[in-house]
Amino acid sequence: MIKQFYKFILCFLLGFSLQAQSINHNSWTHFLQKYVSSDGHINYKAIKLHPEELEIYLQELSKTTSKQNWAKEEQLAYWINAYNALTIDLIVRNYPLKSIKDIKDPWKQRLWELGNKWYNLEDIEHEILRKMDEPRIHFAIVCASVSCPKLLNEAYSSENLETQLNKVTKEFLSDSTKNYISENKLELSKIFQWFSKDFKQDGSLIDFLNSHSDIQISNNAKITFKDYNWNLND
Repeated sequence: MIKQFYKFILCFLLGFSLQAQSINHNSWTHFLQKYVSSDGHINYKAIKLHPEELEIYLQELSKTTSKQNWAKEEQLAYWINAYNALTIDLIVRNYPLKSIKDIKDPWKQRLWELGNKWYNLEDIEHEILRKMDEPRIHFAIVCASVSCPKLLNEAYSSENLETQLNKVTKEFLSDSTKNYISENKLELSKIFQWFSKDFKQDGSLIDFLNSHSDIQISNNAKITFKDYNWNLND
């Protein structure tokens, strides 16, 4: 009986220890506020000259990787921040350039070791983030391009995630350079075309838009998709 009690205590303490090994994203917030403007433009030139702060955060991501026993919000925050940091790192490695598409296979290059596994951007977006059934990630992760959502200049965190995801979703939808929304006519970012399945988990695309837009859209609204501008968001 005593042996079982001590075994229970040991398991509890080990579980608590593992749960506690989460990552603090403060250094990422500091980096973003230094190099990312309020409208989402990124100063890649300055980062290229002084990459130390980015490298420190990448090391932090590598040392403390997302774990299954973390809450969903904590896992989402980790992988959103990681995706954005790795995208910036990819651009800086190849800077100067005019577009992320100037890089050969930009989303398939397996350049980063997080924990004991090597990742590329494609893995993180499609095999991790999209499988967490949170369509608003598409307005939080960025592709270093003019037409992508703007990069939030603060780290995503588990405690603020809901507010942050709602904020970036609403801002993206209300940005007339990315989307035009009226009751009967929609000119939408191609993000809604490329990932249409993700936005139809709880109804139609229009249902999703109505839940985040100030404009009530008709179910019969005509939908077209804007051209995507892949020029660098610098």
